Amino acid sequence: MSTTSTTSSTSAPSAASPVPRAVLAGIPAYVPKPPSPPAQGPSHRLFLNENPYPPLPSVREAIAQASAQTNYYPTIHPERLLDALARRLDVPPGHLVTGPGSVGIYQQIGQAMLEPGDEVVYAWPSFEAYPIVARMAGAVPVEVPLLDGVHDLDAMADAITARTKAVFLCEPNNPTGTAVGAAELTRFLDRVPGDVLVVLDEAYFEFYRSPNAPDGVELHRDRPNLLTLRTFSKAYGLAGLRVGYGVAQPAIAEALRKCSVPCGVGRIAEEAALASLRVEAELFERVERIVAERERTREAFLGLGWEVLPSETNFLWLPAGEASEPVAQEWESSGLLVRAFPHSGMRVTIGSPEANDLLIAAAKETAPPAR
Repeated sequence: MSTTSTTSSTSAPSAASPVPRAVLAGIPAYVPKPPSPPAQGPSHRLFLNENPYPPLPSVREAIAQASAQTNYYPTIHPERLLDALARRLDVPPGHLVTGPGSVGIYQQIGQAMLEPGDEVVYAWPSFEAYPIVARMAGAVPVEVPLLDGVHDLDAMADAITARTKAVFLCEPNNPTGTAVGAAELTRFLDRVPGDVLVVLDEAYFEFYRSPNAPDGVELHRDRPNLLTLRTFSKAYGLAGLRVGYGVAQPAIAEALRKCSVPCGVGRIAEEAALASLRVEAELFERVERIVAERERTREAFLGLGWEVLPSETNFLWLPAGEASEPVAQEWESSGLLVRAFPHSGMRVTIGSPEANDLLIAAAKETAPPAR
């Protein structure tokens, strides 16, 4: 019996490998490397705009009970939370969309509303997700510089072209904390063509104290091109559980729901949000304390010769220019972890009274940057 030799059909591994999309090379990290806490001594996280207070006891109890059911999938959409928000905001459930934080809804916007070549207009500096969302969708970011730290709405309206598909507007603005107010916002919305989506980001809505504060939920009722975003991360103190929501007319809301990650808001997150809605009065007492600390801290900085922009958020913006990074590093060694924006400024979250006292003490020891 003769044998015939055969060659193996298995070829050698190729040196080639999958290549990520080229657009990723030009997309910045959402948040650069955070500051490092000191090796010894306590540190205060004042760089991510977190609420300094933990969830209330009743909310923690809801979290604990929900944790016993994590072997089960949550619903595709958090229906109980949607119903509660619909009652709370007096909107039909079909006007609501949820996501893992409002930034999760931005990803849905990119998938549902943007095509390659579309233009997205937004102010800069503003929320750092904006250029990421636009570029991931193959859209073209159109950045309009702030004017004295505030949205230049006339320049933004002038930047809208036939290729503009969306406008992202952070009110109040992150990272500067500044706001344009209801009258100017309404005038701007009246200038935006009806086929251009306006995303009104109200992540800091609960900290807004000006009598001229807009309400994006009310504004959306007769504006089919307006999407208002809010979150449970800031005022409600649930940043670690990631619950955001949007309010828009049904056509937009339905499109975003189609692009949402199934079960994107988990069971624990939904129960925590529901429990927080039930104790809003107590939670908002904490918000008032944060607002009072914001004003106290700002007045102290101004008294020490620092420039600090007026804020309607839970943080302060110090336009320190070239001194931003050196000062932030100096404070970091003292356990005060703030966010430096190179060559621009420092964003300082309002923390506990103790943390704010330490911050003011550090400012006393640091010469204010030259203006």
